[in-house]
Amino acid sequence: MKDTKQQIETQIINLEERLAQAMLASDVNVLNELLAPEIIITSHLGELLGKQDDLAAHESGLIKIHELKPSQQRIQIHGEVAIVSVRVQLSGSYNGTPANGDFRFTRVWAVCASGTWQIVAAHIGMIG
Repeated sequence: MKDTKQQIETQIINLEERLAQAMLASDVNVLNELLAPEIIITSHLGELLGKQDDLAAHESGLIKIHELKPSQQRIQIHGEVAIVSVRVQLSGSYNGTPANGDFRFTRVWAVCASGTWQIVAAHIGMIG
């Protein structure tokens, strides 16, 4: 039996929470599990990044996130794809420079070959 949209939405909410905790802890093992190998990431600076770029930035300390306060989360389910838009008040640093502000993350989750959900695309925009 297929999961209902409500069941999938609950799974995605839990995965988003797991992702946030991994980002805060720079837990590259969990990030490696949640990010698809072919993920396309567009940073808030318009840079195109891949999975290894993101993992390396966390592993090296280039990215340090001290606080994430999500709000205005919207989730759309389309079969085995889920699109999440969430506003996040973030405080941290990037390459030693404070990186604090209001951001909107759009993430596309998809069911991968193993049957688990992974992020296949992510876009980060800065709000005003």
